[in-house]
Amino acid sequence: GVARPGFLPAGPKSSWADRLAAFRDVWSPLLLFLFVIGGLYGGFFIPTEAGAVGAVGAFLIGILRGKLNREGILQSLLQATRTAAAVFTVLIGALCFGYFLTITQTPQYVTEFLTGLGIGPYGVLALILLMYLVLGCLMDAMAMVILTVPIVFPVVTALGFDPIWFGIIIVMTVELGLIHPPVGMNVFVIKSVIKDVSMSTVFAGVLPFVVTDLIRLVILIAFPIIALWLPMRMIG
Repeated sequence: GVARPGFLPAGPKSSWADRLAAFRDVWSPLLLFLFVIGGLYGGFFIPTEAGAVGAVGAFLIGILRGKLNREGILQSLLQATRTAAAVFTVLIGALCFGYFLTITQTPQYVTEFLTGLGIGPYGVLALILLMYLVLGCLMDAMAMVILTVPIVFPVVTALGFDPIWFGIIIVMTVELGLIHPPVGMNVFVIKSVIKDVSMSTVFAGVLPFVVTDLIRLVILIAFPIIALWLPMRMIG
């Protein structure tokens, strides 16, 4: 880049004719992206409906381009069934866990405990984010969110934080937890794919991303409007 020119190998230069030819190959995902995000931003459908619209759009594009035959459709349906089964297994466990929380009134006790620590709203928020960083070494991201949000969400709302902003913060922290040392789960996934690279090299490679993610978290916490500006202007 500008700071260290020549640090990374440069790719071959392409003519505008080659660039336009390559653009013709990516029109379909670009069109699908604009359709789904545009409809969501314009208030034509809610996020759940946007997912369905995206799936139908991808299906139609696959058929029109001749990339999706009967075997491909069966394979995609099989993969979707496996994914749905895994998701619903976690959701069923979360529902049972939620029932337990309701009976025991755990969220109320946790809220009273954390708000009574005397460390202020941002101190409590720091504890919650630290918890997610630790859990990132032990759990899948979706499982983390489903199992912990029923407990921490009442705390966050009691402290006066914006729920949408907190949701964005949680997603970022969960993903950070999956790559930070010493036991980031995604780091081990990378190691399993590229076996000839040492674990220390993989961790050294992700450290700059950990640092930048931490800086991004601090900026978003200091200036919530960064995360809320776009949602506040959505129609619907």
